[in-house]
Amino acid sequence: MKRIFLAGCLLLSIAGHAQCAMCRAALESSNGSIKAESVNDGIVYLMIFPYLLVGLVGFAVYRLRSRNKAVD
Repeated sequence: MKRIFLAGCLLLSIAGHAQCAMCRAALESSNGSIKAESVNDGIVYLMIFPYLLVGLVGFAVYRLRSRNKAVD
């Protein structure tokens, strides 16, 4: 099981690195800054979801702890 997990992690990291190279190549080949702004907006959009998930989990833990204190 550990070997499958390790192999999956290695394959995903290689694919992720390839995507970074693709973005860099696309930005270097374009003369306008519109494409660069679009890529930056996409990065910000992708960064929002992990923060939302962490915030939701934190809020759920806070509510559960508040309910447990109210019951005691």
